Amino acid sequence: MSLNAYQRTLKTTESPRNTEYRLFAEITRDLMSAQQRGVVDAGFVEAVDRNRKLWIALATDCADDNNQLPKETRAGIISLSIWVQKYSRAVTRGGEDISALIDVNRNIMKGLNPTASGA
Repeated sequence: MSLNAYQRTLKTTESPRNTEYRLFAEITRDLMSAQQRGVVDAGFVEAVDRNRKLWIALATDCADDNNQLPKETRAGIISLSIWVQKYSRAVTRGGEDISALIDVNRNIMKGLNPTASGA
C-alpha cells in the first residue's frame, strides 16, 4: 500500500480524539528531543513553534461557536493556548525551561489517551 493510500485510510478510520493524541505525541517527542540536545538551535525553535501552532489551532477551534465541547473546557483550552504562546517566546529566547511545555502536552495526552478506561 502506498503512503498516500495509507494516509487516506488513516484519515477515514481514525477518530478525531486519536488524531489529536497522535499529533500531541509527535510534537511532544520533538520537544523532548529538543530538550535533550540542550541547545537553542533551529531545530529547537522549530519544535517549540510547531507546538505553538498546534495550540493556536486548538484555540481557534475552541473559539468557534459550533465546537461541541463544554464552554468551560473550551475556555480552559483557550487560556492554556494563550499561556503556551507567551511561554514559548520565553523558551526560545532562552529564558525559560522547555519542560513546562512538555508537561502541559503530557497532561493533555493523558486526557486524550485512546487506551485509557472510559475513552
